[in-house]
Amino acid sequence: MNIGILGTGVVGQTLAAALAEKGHAVTIGTRDPAETMARETAKPPARVAYRDWQRANPSVQLATFADAARSADVVINATSGASAMSALESAGADALGDRILIDASNPLDFSKGMPPTLTVCNTDSLGEQIQKAFPRVRLVKTLNTVTANLMVNPGAVNEGDHTLFVCGNDAFGAGAFSSCKTGSLGRAGSLLAAVASERSTGPVSQLAPTSKPAPKSRTLITIEPTSSESAAIRFSENS
Repeated sequence: MNIGILGTGVVGQTLAAALAEKGHAVTIGTRDPAETMARETAKPPARVAYRDWQRANPSVQLATFADAARSADVVINATSGASAMSALESAGADALGDRILIDASNPLDFSKGMPPTLTVCNTDSLGEQIQKAFPRVRLVKTLNTVTANLMVNPGAVNEGDHTLFVCGNDAFGAGAFSSCKTGSLGRAGSLLAAVASERSTGPVSQLAPTSKPAPKSRTLITIEPTSSESAAIRFSENS
């Protein structure tokens, strides 16, 4: 599958390396590829400069936000929450189209030090703002409650048995996601469990978890290609 990841930081690097290792064609998007490759030092919390990371991961391509989105079956927003909207605007609505967009960002404000506050909360959310700004994308909010390393190596904590929030906004999401919100990302070394709905019906308006009891069985949720233009969701029991 062709996967576009927006953001060259530690989340983008971690997801890109893991997905490329699994055989996916991964392109990382940035505002200015030449400037990104010219950086000699890392931008915290990344530990190495992007160009050094790129040398260690030669199969991962670097492109503009727009080109990374346009080449992808699935797009992952791995930017910081503060820059998520501007990065998506740089990619552009035409390039994003009606693609699956997994938003793993958090709108954290570190301007007053630690602990950070939220730039948007309570009556609104970053996920809702993104869906409103790009109504055609099939947005799913998930993976934003765990660290990058845990996303690709869930076995590092509790032997990989985790419960994660998943949020989307369509009939498929309201049904399948509300009943399959909990589950494992898989054992150590497993592919990133990426989730998405089949079709968008409008802006995300409900981000609160439902009161319906979660299933006790462990569920692995993956994106599987169905054609050159679409991707489908498959829920499977993971023993």
